[in-house]
Amino acid sequence: METYGNPALIHLPQHLKRYIVPQHYERYTAIDQAVWRYVMRQNYAYLRDIAYYPYIPGLRKAGLTIEEIPNLQAMNDSLKKMGWGAATVDGFIPPAAFMEFQANRVLVVAADIRQIEHIEYTPAPDIIHESSGHAPIIGEPEYAAYLQYFGEIGTKAMFSEKDFELYEAIRNLSILKESSGTTIKQIEVAEANLADIQANMGEPSEMALLSRLHWWTVEYGLIGTVEDPKIYGAGLLSSIGESASCMHKEIPKLPYSLKALDYSYDITKPQPQLFVTSDFNQLREVLDQFANTMSFRIGGKEGLEKAIACKNLCTIVYSSGLQVSGLFQSGIADETISCIKTVGPTALAYQDKQLVGHGKSYHADGFSSPVGRLSGSDKALEDFDESDMHRYGIEIDKQSIFLFESGIEVRGIVRSIVKQNSKIQLITLAPCQVIDSLSCQILFDPEWGTYDMAVGQQIVSVFCGAADKEAYEQGVAVSANKTIIQQQDEIGQAKNNLYSLIRQRRIGESPISLTEIYEMIVKHFPMDWLAYIETLELAIHDQENRLAKQIENHLQEIISDHKHLSKLVLDGIQLAKNDQIALIPTE
Repeated sequence: METYGNPALIHLPQHLKRYIVPQHYERYTAIDQAVWRYVMRQNYAYLRDIAYYPYIPGLRKAGLTIEEIPNLQAMNDSLKKMGWGAATVDGFIPPAAFMEFQANRVLVVAADIRQIEHIEYTPAPDIIHESSGHAPIIGEPEYAAYLQYFGEIGTKAMFSEKDFELYEAIRNLSILKESSGTTIKQIEVAEANLADIQANMGEPSEMALLSRLHWWTVEYGLIGTVEDPKIYGAGLLSSIGESASCMHKEIPKLPYSLKALDYSYDITKPQPQLFVTSDFNQLREVLDQFANTMSFRIGGKEGLEKAIACKNLCTIVYSSGLQVSGLFQSGIADETISCIKTVGPTALAYQDKQLVGHGKSYHADGFSSPVGRLSGSDKALEDFDESDMHRYGIEIDKQSIFLFESGIEVRGIVRSIVKQNSKIQLITLAPCQVIDSLSCQILFDPEWGTYDMAVGQQIVSVFCGAADKEAYEQGVAVSANKTIIQQQDEIGQAKNNLYSLIRQRRIGESPISLTEIYEMIVKHFPMDWLAYIETLELAIHDQENRLAKQIENHLQEIISDHKHLSKLVLDGIQLAKNDQIALIPTE
């Protein structure tokens, strides 16, 4: 993995590095560069008046220019000064991974760039959205801190099987829509699949709700007052269509609060309303309000029930600090937790580091253990000192009996005791028998081998994923559904050669005249509005007024035949006549 000499990437956890792909800058075509340039020129012309004030100087600080698609090395050289980094990935990545990158101060940048057909808005993440949308605002310390904090919270969020199905469906649809070889039937099938999943999501998970807060702030947020808001959300900053339409009075602007959770979103459509925060501190306050309801902060029965219901790998944290990561099944009795139980590979950890000898290969078939206080004790077992241990007959290589208030009885010879930070966390017994004295059910039999009893009076935290991701997630694969690399046919290659000539002409290296380039467009690609716009700009700059008039007339003909292109073409003409948009200023 290329680290670009950036500490944020160098210290990135190994399990996240598997999502990173090479940028392959050489794959960007002259057409791609023209798309980037058009969008950035439009952004600069429009957003300098309605974007939150650090945006324009933020472009320069993030290592971006109007003229060409950013190179990740240049971006990382710039972001490094702010304590951040950037890494290229293949389209959408799972929400939990996205959040963890953010928590590690790394912006994930989709390596691909949108096609001309999606120049106003792309259904898939692309380098325009990620770099020109997210990166410029990183230079604002309060906002950067919010992004990182959001990532930290998001990393702990509970998500469901349905969430992952939704992610895969969205990823598949976005890939198909950005592929030139996709059939209408393929898109219809993918859209129907997505609609079916969305209609049967059930109660939204913590991750689903958290994604709403992310959407209405990081992606589509406004800041200031409802009467005079400015754009800071990356989705708006990178959409030359919606950045303009969102400011219309017909689009409701609502004060940002926790009520934003009540508003779901559709990534394929313009937003029906937007939320305005007074400042970036308010974003953190609202996020904290929601975080206080999440399982990683409340733990207990509610947290464990969420872990069981989500049917995903989760971690519970005992009050002793011991962490158990696995797929949880019911262990709840009445209103209290009597025991916890996992099925399949399970690992034990402390402070997010796996305990030696207690990885998922050792506990391959699951793990179970009581939760609670010993019967008759006025102190939690995890807090027992030597005198307490002696009083209860707990001694290495001696037979001991642990009778919990819940009625669970653990009887066996103590072989080892793990203690961390003055807390007893794990007691290993062999041989051992565990029974539920209330139901007379055998929970562990001496013939089954060694029994590791987790120690803790309460479950204080529950969150999705493994405690030690590095140890647990080794060998876990990323999505097999890869972004389709576009292969140019003969016509596409010819068009790209034309754009290359235009680009060479701009830097004074073209072997042919501007008039010859124009004639090539008319002959071979008469409906290519972007090629005309690029050429019009050069004609005006070089004061070839007669040629400029011809080109503009041709563009007006395109508009009359293709009304849906009117805004793109007219905006392009206006910018071509404004010859002062050449560089992004530092101030």
